[in-house]
Amino acid sequence: MKTDNQDPFTLGPLRILQVNAYDEGGGAEQVVQNLHTQYQTLGYPAQLVVGERRTQNSSAIAIPKKIQDNWWSRLCLGIKNQLLLLDTRVRGVARLRKALGDLAIGWDVVPRWRGMEEFHFPGTPGLLKLNDFAPTLIHAHNLHGNYFDLRALKALSVSVPVVLTLHDAWLLSGNCAHSFGCERWKTGCGQCPDIHIYPGLARDTTALNWQRKKSIYTHSQLYIATPSQWLMDKVEQSILAPAIIEARVIPNGVDTAIFKPAPRAQVRQTLGLPLEPTIFLFAANGIRQNPFKDYETLREAIQTLARNTTQAVLLLALGEDGADEVFGSVRIHYVGRIADPQQVAAYFQAANWYVHASKADTFPNSILEAMACATPVIASSVGGIPEQIQNEKTGLLVAPRDAAALAEALQRILTQPEMGVAMGAAALERVQALYTLEKQVQAYLDWFTAIQKPR
Repeated sequence: MKTDNQDPFTLGPLRILQVNAYDEGGGAEQVVQNLHTQYQTLGYPAQLVVGERRTQNSSAIAIPKKIQDNWWSRLCLGIKNQLLLLDTRVRGVARLRKALGDLAIGWDVVPRWRGMEEFHFPGTPGLLKLNDFAPTLIHAHNLHGNYFDLRALKALSVSVPVVLTLHDAWLLSGNCAHSFGCERWKTGCGQCPDIHIYPGLARDTTALNWQRKKSIYTHSQLYIATPSQWLMDKVEQSILAPAIIEARVIPNGVDTAIFKPAPRAQVRQTLGLPLEPTIFLFAANGIRQNPFKDYETLREAIQTLARNTTQAVLLLALGEDGADEVFGSVRIHYVGRIADPQQVAAYFQAANWYVHASKADTFPNSILEAMACATPVIASSVGGIPEQIQNEKTGLLVAPRDAAALAEALQRILTQPEMGVAMGAAALERVQALYTLEKQVQAYLDWFTAIQKPR
């Protein structure tokens, strides 16, 4: 962490530029959109820029996909265009044209050809002038997603304060967003046990990526936020630590105007769900293929539960389509992805329990959303989840990847329904005290203001 006295930024009224990979997607995108809306509602000039716009309804601006413009790039691209007519006629020309396109980017072709993480995005340095917005502070989120040049952090952080909110651990490693049990990110990566973990690499260049990131951070001055103490502890042990001017844990917040308790029977009728069964809900962006969630363990636990109960149970798997599966008196019903927060809230309100099986998680929004609906949560004890759930008070924690333990907890829930009512009420109180969207927004705005004030 930087200890020298930094000159304070005194750049006038706060103008916030948020940066993220996408405008719509998973939990990080939801956090970004919530903050953006609140900043504007409170009267702060705010602009959201993304690597890729996924919805036409968004006010986000996509970072331009610029092409390097110098004599060398013009020469390479000119020859490439001249060879277009021979592309399908002469063997090897297609490969030559691809090589010329790569060569046009100059020295950045070397890490590209070595299979390293891609940092060649010429649009990144122009963020401060994009759309003539002239921000006084950058609030950046996920910088992976093949759209942001990390090398620009040095220049950006000298011009305006740069606050980075980490939603995973990619900035700390040579590739992975979550390292699971591997701790090579502390010492240099290399010999990666699984280079295909998101974002993934074609070959193991993790040591080279780690060194390049370390060099970038050494010359940058950053303000770092994490939603959980668990992730902040990792940051303080990582290559990112020397770049930090100041760091704060600011938990995610949930919009309690949307996610709130509602009469369960009434909501079930509205959704066309049966009134009698105990309903468990699991929600994830891509349930079966999500590498960080653990649907396999949950499905196995459901099968075990089915062998030990005759009670009617319905598991709603929200986030992916599929045919129903039936195991005895237990049914799994797949509900496709839903973008409307009001409708998502209805599923939380309809459920008796929210079940969050996970292999790795930072501070999942879905757990807070369930708690805000007075729906108790049973979840894997990984990452920042134990900071959200008070075990045996606001929910239940189970060991990760342990189908037997999860099945036992589910069985306990069925035999002690009164436990869910008490835990749901306690969960609601905890959200209202600690995890509202208003508290999250105010924590950021107070910090942003302090960053810009003379000391």
